[in-house]
Amino acid sequence: MEKIAFEQLFTQRALRELFPHDRADLFFEGLYGDPSEGAYDISLVFKGQDRDTLQFEFQLEERSGKCLACNLTYGLPEVFSRHPIINIKGLIREIDQILGGQWRCADWRLGLTREVSRELHILPLLITIAR
Repeated sequence: MEKIAFEQLFTQRALRELFPHDRADLFFEGLYGDPSEGAYDISLVFKGQDRDTLQFEFQLEERSGKCLACNLTYGLPEVFSRHPIINIKGLIREIDQILGGQWRCADWRLGLTREVSRELHILPLLITIAR
């Protein structure tokens, strides 16, 4: 597997199309009835690959005037894996299409939430690919 090819596929622009910025607002509107109640923005970042695993992260960045550390981000793997607005299964299907048939998404899993700082928490998304 050539790492450069995957980095060229999963550009910042492609990732914004896969997981638009406004999805966090839709997520919080569904949870609280008001998107302004959300404590963080969510973005999808490609971190690279290790053998047959593509490594992505959901980055949860604290919103101005909110407290990310005060929110329950540690239960998010379970919530994200099933939530229809986050729609990881749909995201995996779209990534599969981007791979263009040369590779396919064989399996995926969410890792545990990591606190990088009070303002940034990371939720790993690991996708196993196969030919």
